[in-house]
Amino acid sequence: MKTYMAKKEDQVRKWYVVDASGAVLGRMASRIALMLTGKNNPHYTPHVDTGAFVIVVNADKIRLTGRKLDKKIYYHYSGYQSGLKRITAGRLLKTHPERLITYAVRGMLPKTRLGRGLLRKLKVYAGAEHPHAAQKPEAISFQ
Repeated sequence: MKTYMAKKEDQVRKWYVVDASGAVLGRMASRIALMLTGKNNPHYTPHVDTGAFVIVVNADKIRLTGRKLDKKIYYHYSGYQSGLKRITAGRLLKTHPERLITYAVRGMLPKTRLGRGLLRKLKVYAGAEHPHAAQKPEAISFQ
């Protein structure tokens, strides 16, 4: 018996649309990370990008459980003295809801060159419209 190894040239990419309205952030992000890496496919290979493109719409209607809107803090350090910036999840949801989903999914992907390539296949939009209709994406609901 021979072990099947997927090749980059042989991959056929699928496109999925995920409606985030009413979905819990962490649960949805873990399923999106699974689709981006391709672990839901039978031809998954760890060192090859076998995943699909994922489009997330209605990012502004995402839910966070518990007191995470007030207690969860995202940090960014500029590298300069007193350059540590903080923003709560609730404020980030009001100002840039796309970043909230992107940060959650990025934390679940590998921290390698492959992981950065996988994150480029994630497209997040705050509203219900997206410019990827020509790819004929398949709709998925995580309710």
